[in-house]
Amino acid sequence: SDEEAIKVLMGYPGIGRWSAEMFLIFGMGRIDIFSIADVGLKNSIKFLYGNDIDRVQLSEKWRPYRSLASIYLWKYLDSEAAVREGVRNGA
Repeated sequence: SDEEAIKVLMGYPGIGRWSAEMFLIFGMGRIDIFSIADVGLKNSIKFLYGNDIDRVQLSEKWRPYRSLASIYLWKYLDSEAAVREGVRNGA
């Protein structure tokens, strides 16, 4: 399972949860990973959905494609709108 893979990866020195999640998304092509602590995802969600949104609850709506939703949220950070609004810098 994804959670088992994360635990195994975190057993290696220097690998934390975020690194393990990124490996599962980009290295293994897992499609249902959502890194709740990722700063880019936090910034995108904050701008698009507001400060009061529960990220965990929101991400549940995207199951079983949360990795894909993450990619779209990260891509948003590169958009002109995000740059214009200062979202990339955590504004």
